[in-house]
Amino acid sequence: MPLTAMPLFWKPYQSDATQFINDLKAKKPTLEAEQRTGRGLLWDRPQDAEAAAAFKAGRVAQSAYVYFGTKAK
Repeated sequence: MPLTAMPLFWKPYQSDATQFINDLKAKKPTLEAEQRTGRGLLWDRPQDAEAAAAFKAGRVAQSAYVYFGTKAK
């Protein structure tokens, strides 16, 4: 008599969140492009080298223990 084991990994598992995202992408194929456009508007800004250099030059080094030597007035 052959053993008929239950195939546990017969179908690849997908969580509810993964199924939701896949369904959303299937319903709206332009979603990823719109997200990339929005990211470009809000986050991907050109860097100003002069401002970064001035910020770095004006930085004051922090002491090893910040609470030592400070007196409350």
